[in-house]
Amino acid sequence: MATTDPIRDKKNVKRLINYFKERDKTRNCLLVVMGVHTALRISDILKLTWQDVYDFEKRRLRKTISLTENKTGKKKTIALNKDIIETLTLYAKERSPLLPKDYIFRSQIAPMSHISRVQAYRIIKEAAVNLGLEGNIACHSLRKTFGYHAWKGKFPVPVIMEIYNHTSFDVTRKYLGISQDDKNKIYLNMSFFK
Repeated sequence: MATTDPIRDKKNVKRLINYFKERDKTRNCLLVVMGVHTALRISDILKLTWQDVYDFEKRRLRKTISLTENKTGKKKTIALNKDIIETLTLYAKERSPLLPKDYIFRSQIAPMSHISRVQAYRIIKEAAVNLGLEGNIACHSLRKTFGYHAWKGKFPVPVIMEIYNHTSFDVTRKYLGISQDDKNKIYLNMSFFK
């Protein structure tokens, strides 16, 4: 399997999100928004149900989601930022009435199930190709994009490692997709004469 790349340019992340907005594909837009804002693996995103994100008793979206990661078995709590809340709100209006055990990313072919990882791949890959995004962009790119932009935003690498549940910096470094251009910017901007 080929290694995926993060989307390094924030403008291209926005283009990917807008690609689905402009086509009234709110579910697919939410898939991207959740991926780039939570750093969850696609398998964990697809398994989310409405009760994970919506408090049916209080009739409002939750501010956090708690889940057990499929791959690691570790519990994780994630704060939902305004971009996720806005997109979830739009999608919830489209899907009303919401049922607690319904998958957020429900399959249109099999309504009692979520879309498959293969279908999620097709959704992301087709949009990336149509937009002419550079690199190998697929589902895992969303997770990597989170880390890349967190790192570029100068968030501490140990915190990013904790979010990813990585035990070594080497694994996180690969996720961040640090390129020679990134290294060159540091070399060229390092000056003690300023």
